[in-house]
Amino acid sequence: MSVIHATAIIEDGAVIGADVEIGPYCCIGPNVVLGDGVVLKSHVVIDGRTSIGSGAQIFPFASIGQVPQDLKYAGEPARLEVGANTIIREYVTMHIGTEGGGMLTKVGDNCLIMGSAHVAHDCILGNHVILAQGALLGGHVNIDDYAILGGGVAVHQFVRIGAHAMIGGMSAVERDVIPYGSVTGERAVLAGINLVGMKRRGYDRENIHAVRNAWPKLFDGEAGTLQERVDQVSGEYDGLDAVAEIIDFMRADTSRAFCQPKSES
Repeated sequence: MSVIHATAIIEDGAVIGADVEIGPYCCIGPNVVLGDGVVLKSHVVIDGRTSIGSGAQIFPFASIGQVPQDLKYAGEPARLEVGANTIIREYVTMHIGTEGGGMLTKVGDNCLIMGSAHVAHDCILGNHVILAQGALLGGHVNIDDYAILGGGVAVHQFVRIGAHAMIGGMSAVERDVIPYGSVTGERAVLAGINLVGMKRRGYDRENIHAVRNAWPKLFDGEAGTLQERVDQVSGEYDGLDAVAEIIDFMRADTSRAFCQPKSES
């Protein structure tokens, strides 16, 4: 049985699932879909063509599904999808997509979006992604499963962040981050591999050692072109899933360069 506070405003057309809790002063727009078991604590605003997955929780003063902060947006019927069991904390903002980005902003299942974080138009987040307090994503950012962004991280538009990557707090990320990459610095540099994350996810020693040994070879600027280094590493570590994931990521289309280790010079 759903529990809806008397002060909540739910516009005609909104679809409310079973066993939903909607707290005081929440405002739900006419094109919103709330899955079963969703909890809105209080003062939550959800608008636009927005769907919230089952079991998700949204905390006070979050603003979800508003139009994007993009001057090219012309009212197109873009969407925002938030996955099951995702937690959205206080003052988070998430915007719908745009025609220039596939008409969709998407946040996967079991994510944790901490207070005051921002997910801009056309961002695509995988499952189990964590954005810490105040993390900011520009438009069209892609973040793969299990990536973690520390507090105050700012990500440039169109950047890709690979699965299991770890971005240190207060970093400005202007370039793609490879899967399993560990990134730090005011202007983010690739500092190593997220070995702790790999161990927590149950990777075996062979894959962990392979990634630890492969990534410096990929970014050794004196050993041929980037494409040549990618091909060499691909052959050397053939059959190892974790390295293959990095190779596939680096071979995919992108408009950004790759985050590199800090130069010794």
